[in-house]
Amino acid sequence: MASVDDLWLVDFGDPYPAEPASRRPALVVGPPERFGPGFPFVIVTPLTVTRRRLSLHIEVEATESTGLDETSHIQCELIRSVNQDRLVHLLGTIDSDTSRRVADVIRTLLDY
Repeated sequence: MASVDDLWLVDFGDPYPAEPASRRPALVVGPPERFGPGFPFVIVTPLTVTRRRLSLHIEVEATESTGLDETSHIQCELIRSVNQDRLVHLLGTIDSDTSRRVADVIRTLLDY
């Protein structure tokens, strides 16, 4: 089961313009594990290797713990819910500082 702060390879399928496409890493940002293993969806934010210098993007280094092949950027503005069947395999996890920074950006985006 996917957990918050996990990085997974996700099959996003065919996109509309400017949406994430195909298979790419994504960060799981929800829901909390207390929803249980029967809950069919996870909330993710895709990653890109393109550095756009946007304050909405959080950089993640390629390390053994993240499982990434190259430095990537979490695209917090592209948050979406996907069926857990779209999760291909676990790559790794992000650290607590990166998690806090992502949460801060998402809170700001949603103004919630």
